[in-house]
Amino acid sequence: MSASVKTTRRLLGALAVLLALGAGRAGAQAPRPAAERLAGRLDAGTRAQVLTLVDSAGREGLPVEPLVDKALEGASKGAPGPRIVLALRTLAGELGAAREALGRTASDPEVAAAAGALHIGVSGEELAELQKARGRQPITVALGVLSDLVARGVPADSATAAVLTLTEASVDDDELVEFRRSVERDIALGAPPAAAASVRMNAFAPATLSDGLEQGARAGNTRPRRP
Repeated sequence: MSASVKTTRRLLGALAVLLALGAGRAGAQAPRPAAERLAGRLDAGTRAQVLTLVDSAGREGLPVEPLVDKALEGASKGAPGPRIVLALRTLAGELGAAREALGRTASDPEVAAAAGALHIGVSGEELAELQKARGRQPITVALGVLSDLVARGVPADSATAAVLTLTEASVDDDELVEFRRSVERDIALGAPPAAAASVRMNAFAPATLSDGLEQGARAGNTRPRRP
């Protein structure tokens, strides 16, 4: 995996976690209108296309802040207009798929985090499964942890299996974040990412669920067998 891909995935995971942490403050101050935020940052043609995409996403009930942020990120990096528009079209499609997987009751931060998870290889079915396991609790932090694990080199299917297992074991958000930190520490010390995630998951999850993951791994399946 190239350094640029790792960096991009790392930033996606960090963005998802920041969205989760900022969700409680979302209503404190209304965001500035997209047209105002983009003024002077893009050429006229690109700005018009971006605003059209933002307006379309808003009419479909999708969160628009990730689209505006992506456009501003592209502008700050000096990306050409067509590339910015293409990136926003891709993101808009992922936001739509995330909304479809999670349903209309999902919050904007959840949809944004789910779009990031889709981008790194998590399927819509897995998103729906994670949401079901989470019950009425938001899954924004869980998705942020998942994306961050992938950014650290854990294969997407292994990261999804670990987070789903922990979620089904009723591990809360603080414990999920501590799990991620533990995996990151192990990787920094030289442990293979997939092995680090598996070992730390075993330490956090009940023995019955951990045994199921180990049995599945020996059979060549990274998804845990549920009791």
